[in-house]
Amino acid sequence: MKVALHLNRDNFDRYSDWDNTGWDFAHLGLVAPDPATVIATKADVIVAASSLRIGADIIRNMPELKLVQAHGVGFNLIDVDAAREAGVYVCNCAGANARSVAEHAVMMMLALLKRYRYNEDMVYAGKQMDAKIYCFENGLPDIYGRKVGIVGYGAIGKELASILKAFGCKLCYYDTIVQDSGDADVAFMPLEELYTTCDIVTLHVPVTPETTSMVNAETLKLFKRGAILINSARGELMDQQAVAAALISGQLGALGADTLSPEPYTAENPLIGSLPEEVRYRVALSPHIAGVTESFFSRAYERGRGNIEAIMKNERPACIVNGL
Repeated sequence: MKVALHLNRDNFDRYSDWDNTGWDFAHLGLVAPDPATVIATKADVIVAASSLRIGADIIRNMPELKLVQAHGVGFNLIDVDAAREAGVYVCNCAGANARSVAEHAVMMMLALLKRYRYNEDMVYAGKQMDAKIYCFENGLPDIYGRKVGIVGYGAIGKELASILKAFGCKLCYYDTIVQDSGDADVAFMPLEELYTTCDIVTLHVPVTPETTSMVNAETLKLFKRGAILINSARGELMDQQAVAAALISGQLGALGADTLSPEPYTAENPLIGSLPEEVRYRVALSPHIAGVTESFFSRAYERGRGNIEAIMKNERPACIVNGL
């Protein structure tokens, strides 16, 4: 079995347990090489980080290919249509990073509610008492009692709900498939109603034609004024120019984003290079690392190994995303 690995080599060596498989590995690194280099591996399986493109030009020119395994949850950079036409399975690691991403989303909520970055900067600037006096005069909000709307009630959304229940939040969710959470404390709510009534809106849906720019100038008008938006899913879910404008106007109270679009982020992104300083303190950004924890890596390699072994036995792998 020839396996092409579009992954960080150190990560693979540290967290995988594939040494005893007898498979032949082609290490291509985390930076995508020229498609011809991938094709030349003549691999049966490609395992690729979700941030790397596996296009039709690769899939259609690898007759030996049987499986493209996304080493993550996202698969929007894999040409699933070309893979389906070629009879190649595309699988992801759905649920493997659910707890990790949920924890990260909560961290961002708390950081924004408690003005963490601003207060830390004030301490480092020798203005600890000024920051403290401001908090005494104005108070800091608690997460307790906040109404949180979870958009997308898959594995991550459910993990997030379980954490936020312990904080005493009021919870609702929107999902196109799940209409009954099975939990009396987490109620389904139509999306527009969720936008208009929630103190915090947190996104946990994949990128599809329907979800691309789902948070835009029009939908932001529906948000409760001063609400917090959390996006630990994909940058493509937001019209970033519209989000920046809503932050500046105060319609949006704060933004926590683990991912922007495109990657790599640059100063040209409206949420990085053009926000006034006082608005920047209402934004928490991280470099798309919410799901990259030790436990996720171990689970993802376990999932990938299981799927490759299934392919070798002519069995169906788990978490197929291209309809085969």
